[in-house]
Amino acid sequence: MAVSLDEIRQVAQTAECLYSQQQVEAALDRMAEAITNDLSQSDPLLLSVMLGGLLPAAKLIERLDFPFQYDYLHATRYRNQTRGGELFWLTRPTMDLRGRSVIVVDDILDEGITLNAIVEYCRREGVEQVRSAALVRKLHDRRDPSITVDYLGLDVPDRYVFGYGMDYKGYLRNVTGIYALREE
Repeated sequence: MAVSLDEIRQVAQTAECLYSQQQVEAALDRMAEAITNDLSQSDPLLLSVMLGGLLPAAKLIERLDFPFQYDYLHATRYRNQTRGGELFWLTRPTMDLRGRSVIVVDDILDEGITLNAIVEYCRREGVEQVRSAALVRKLHDRRDPSITVDYLGLDVPDRYVFGYGMDYKGYLRNVTGIYALREE
């Protein structure tokens, strides 16, 4: 079912701002500092999880002042929907992961199924170490407590959120701030 631009505009106009652009940028600063402290000497490979992880990865890349390589992968459970389904791989990394320090950057840690599968994939590919980063973590009890991220920006309530790479039905990834749908 196609989504109308009127619906997208309505969502954008009525959404609740959870974090301003300045608050998100400050969280990205903290994440980049921690990544630099941990990985600047390890020749890391930064893997962006498309599509949502593109913007957080780009914002982190701007802040990292040490040599690293960049690649991407595309695995999703949402496929422009508001609820996740089965993990679907579109593209795997093109660079060899064996023996590398890898940091996987995604937009959100919700139930953790996608990120966990990607981290396990990296381990099967023979990485030396794999770390994970997520711009936001959704607070709820549906996630296995063993699924965590090494670098976390912000916590959000258990609501549908968008902005800074996270979408609403394929739209609003470019919103500068993190917003939640209005509760009805």
